Amino acid sequence: MKYSKGQINRVFVVRLEDGDVVHECLEELARREGIKAAAVIAVGGADRESRLVVGPQKGRGDNPVTPNKATLSEVHEVVGTGTIFQDQDGSPLVHMHFACGRGVETITGCIREGVKTWHILELILFEIEGTDAIRKLDKSLGFKLLEPEGE
Repeated sequence: MKYSKGQINRVFVVRLEDGDVVHECLEELARREGIKAAAVIAVGGADRESRLVVGPQKGRGDNPVTPNKATLSEVHEVVGTGTIFQDQDGSPLVHMHFACGRGVETITGCIREGVKTWHILELILFEIEGTDAIRKLDKSLGFKLLEPEGE
């Protein structure tokens, strides 16, 4: 286990509008507001044709990891949680998972492939101050992993 400490600084209340792509809007907000680290919660709707990463094709031994992807065929209700941390170049990167439900079925995955807002999506972003955590590329996995101890 690796960890660092921080404290909540600013809190942002965000409403995304019809067609907004979630991770793109959050990364733009982080750039605009100088947010280096944050926790995010979300509730609202995802439009059809939204794309999710729904796990690796193989559980182990597939390095770099090859992702399974899914596309929503219809509008879904969503609830999500995630983080924003800068990479080694200072660019904010969102890592957020949504549970997307329609009827009695739910699909859960990472939003990095492009989840589009259906009419409204509400987010609360809690900025974390005082941590030096960043995302660093792990070449064997092909991910930029959170390094709580920073550089």
